[in-house]
Amino acid sequence: MNILIRTHPKTVVSNCPGYVRVFSSSIKHEFAKNTQESPVRIGQPTGHTHPHLLKTSEVVVGITKDELKLRRKKLLEDIAKSSVKFNTNPRDHIVIVPSAGKKYISDKIPYVFRQHSDFRYLSGCLEPDSVLLLHLDSSGRDKSVLFLRPKDRHAEMWDGTRTGPELAVDIFGVDESHELKQFSDYLDKFSKESQSTVLWADHAALQEQPEVFKKVSEFSGKIAKPFEPVTSLIHRLRVIKSSAEVELMRRTCEIASQAINRTISESREGDSEHHLFARVDYNCRMGNADFLAYPPVVASGNNATTIHYIENSQVIEAGKLVLMDAGCEYGGYTSDITRTWPISGTFTGPQKILYDVILTLQKDLLATLLNSGGTCLDDLFDTMCVKLGMYLQEVGLVNKSLSGVSLARAAYSFCPHHVSHYLGMDVHDTPTVPRTSTLQPGMVFTVEPGIYISENRRDVPVEFRGLGIRIEDDCVITPSATIEILTSQCAKEIKQLENLVKL
Repeated sequence: MNILIRTHPKTVVSNCPGYVRVFSSSIKHEFAKNTQESPVRIGQPTGHTHPHLLKTSEVVVGITKDELKLRRKKLLEDIAKSSVKFNTNPRDHIVIVPSAGKKYISDKIPYVFRQHSDFRYLSGCLEPDSVLLLHLDSSGRDKSVLFLRPKDRHAEMWDGTRTGPELAVDIFGVDESHELKQFSDYLDKFSKESQSTVLWADHAALQEQPEVFKKVSEFSGKIAKPFEPVTSLIHRLRVIKSSAEVELMRRTCEIASQAINRTISESREGDSEHHLFARVDYNCRMGNADFLAYPPVVASGNNATTIHYIENSQVIEAGKLVLMDAGCEYGGYTSDITRTWPISGTFTGPQKILYDVILTLQKDLLATLLNSGGTCLDDLFDTMCVKLGMYLQEVGLVNKSLSGVSLARAAYSFCPHHVSHYLGMDVHDTPTVPRTSTLQPGMVFTVEPGIYISENRRDVPVEFRGLGIRIEDDCVITPSATIEILTSQCAKEIKQLENLVKL
């Protein structure tokens, strides 16, 4: 994760070791084997230090400096459009997006750090305790400023390398960079023009860094338009994936699909749910995922009727179904897949009936997306409830006299969750974007019908009790307005699943 940096402008050395040298305020990349000079290191992987992860043109995996600049530009353009609601003279706009802070399991023991998605999306910076400030002045000129922790040899010996502000302009493509301690003074510059300044920020994100939150709160009390929410504007950008982002989504979905297939093939009667958790985690990481995208559900038997079951502690009995909801993160983008299979290698009669219902339903929903073009996720949910109700009538689990809203309500009692959510940098991505939004090219989302019948339920035949089944795939709307199933490599046909278990 380290780049070694030479920081002597205008100095040329012909033999420098695997590190980046700075010449006349720009970074030049030269590599050799040995040096006696003391290097400065950078706080995240680059294409030079980690060519197996990034191309030299990329700031973070799959994303270039130009794309990061374009994202910041688009956000400021949207802010300029939104400013007409103020119905006043032209104003200055200040956008503040903080990084995530470090969180601790116990004294001095940190959790694995994961960057705040909005901050990563706009900056490409993977360090904690950082702040991105965007400024759009009343004449339309814009500026991006990144505040970072300073270089500190002692701190870096304990907690890892830092980039420092000296090189951030070249690395991240921002206009300026300063030490985090200068954030307060920088913000004070705008106080003199406070009546013409609009602050765009969000309380929840700022609270990750108490000192930053305190300063921004003080500043907001001095200006005319404090705390216009910016998260929804960022989410509007994030929900439409660029071609580079779609490629990252393909990769994370491919890794998770192959990992789940392998985990299914390795599963056996008598395994613990915890063992399958460990295997899918291992298989994802061996496929080059950074880590799992969320605590997976590994639920056998009646445990699968608890939708967010993550205890994963039970021994899997012969004849039971296993429901696994798992995904991974690769390059900052997540996958989200659910598969259900028989631990003994063959679906029983009742298991097969219900599995056929959910598989057929999911295929119907995918066909709906292919044929309807302008549907939205809420429309897809309404379609799911009606169709699930009809299929359950056919197998005798719902009264055949029901129709319309009554039928949909009956079906909802078997599947009490939405059939879809947006997917991207977060598992439940861009939550401020309504699910009533018309699906557009670049949108990525799940399709995940399920059925959950507790062993305590008394309004269904006993052979169907204690069964939980869900099938979840990840999809993207293509430029031609069709859908691509990103997780198509993950087995879900009955014979495919049975054959995998029997391998």
